[in-house]
Amino acid sequence: MDDHQDPRDPGQPREDVDNWLHARIDPLPPPPGTFDLIKRRVRRRRYRQVAVSAAVAAAVAGAVVVVPRVATSVLHVNQNSANGAAAAGPTSPTAHASRGNIGSGADSTGTPTPVPTVTPPPPVPQNFRPTSATFVGLNTGWVIGQAGVQGKCFTAYCTSIARTSDAGKTWAGVPAPKTGYPDGASGVGQIRFLDKNYGWAFGPQLYATTDGGQTWAEQDTGGKRVTALETVGHRAFAIFATCTGTGVGFAAQCTQFSLYSSLKGASDWTPVTGAGNLSDGGQNSSASLVLTSTKGYLLAPDGSLYTGPVDGTGSWQQVSSDPAGSVTCSPGAAQADGQPSGALLTTANGARAVLACTMPGGGANVFTSADEGAVWRQAGTVSGGRVTTAATQAGGLIVLSTSNGIEVSNNNGQSWQASAAGSSGPPGGFGWVGMTSPTQGVALPADPFQHTAWFTFDGGHTWQPQAVSGP
Repeated sequence: MDDHQDPRDPGQPREDVDNWLHARIDPLPPPPGTFDLIKRRVRRRRYRQVAVSAAVAAAVAGAVVVVPRVATSVLHVNQNSANGAAAAGPTSPTAHASRGNIGSGADSTGTPTPVPTVTPPPPVPQNFRPTSATFVGLNTGWVIGQAGVQGKCFTAYCTSIARTSDAGKTWAGVPAPKTGYPDGASGVGQIRFLDKNYGWAFGPQLYATTDGGQTWAEQDTGGKRVTALETVGHRAFAIFATCTGTGVGFAAQCTQFSLYSSLKGASDWTPVTGAGNLSDGGQNSSASLVLTSTKGYLLAPDGSLYTGPVDGTGSWQQVSSDPAGSVTCSPGAAQADGQPSGALLTTANGARAVLACTMPGGGANVFTSADEGAVWRQAGTVSGGRVTTAATQAGGLIVLSTSNGIEVSNNNGQSWQASAAGSSGPPGGFGWVGMTSPTQGVALPADPFQHTAWFTFDGGHTWQPQAVSGP
């Protein structure tokens, strides 16, 4: 075909425009420096992208507040510390993103946002001597006592408290009531907590906390001394006594006892109907109080037993005038902690109650009741040293602390065996024992200068000491 012919109509010549469109075209070279200009623009665009990424990262970093790990104990500062530091509440930092200059970690006004800090709990004061313990579970517990040597206090008032969150493996100092050791009508030496917030320190004065021990407030007892206090549900029950004992014997020379009750968080105490003005004919004596989840038991100075509801809805009534039958079993004089020395009362879950009647030469006759104290039967006899306290748990477990060690029964007191307390128990034996479960319990030496609390994890058969001191 002729190049000048139109392919759509052979034989016709092409026009000049068609010839131009079908001709081979060579591209024109770019102006000098074009490629260098493109490279510079690409580099500037990359720099801007890197700068934006860095700004975004800085903004994110400024918007996030890193929350430090909070210490196990929620109680941080001992208000009775040696340096007189004031009590401080637990730190509860909140992570948030501000709307201001987030690139510099500032709030909406441009003010720099401080990073929250958590004050670690202080150590247990030196030479701490525990005299009472309380637990609100298997791991969390408190002990109260004194810290000092040769009349010199290591805290503002000697009275100190230590707390554990791991069943005694470690301890930390916590705030304590601003009062001294028991001395006649003043001071405190015993402690009970209802839960992790509500607690009471007593004997003979009465202090309460509603914030886990961060602060303590003294409560009015009308001039009476508090010789016993226990907690259950939403309430605390306490024995208010008329006493004239002096020195460390705050519960000595007591002639009249009344049961009072208070709701948690309240500051007023009201008499419990049916359990007031109890006495042993004017003789110096003592009284004992134990509580279950539904019913309370009070062993009066004359040996009579009273029971009643623990929800504050009704009065208490006398159910037995002589639980031990023909065996003389009256509470007798008070021990150093305010508890009876002659008759030791305890209960397990349900209706079963236990009464250990101490014998002058040591040991005790043990009585049990399966019907809330109406009828009692002698179970067995435990030999050994002077019995100081009794504790029970479900399954027939009864544990007694004695001046020789700890005695254990797994069949409701019918037979007994001495527990193993490490290589040897503390000198003077134990002054108190409590069981937090059928397998776990805690005991305090009769001599607080041992500076220890003893724990069992096998139902009281073996015990090991844990020093109540700082890490």
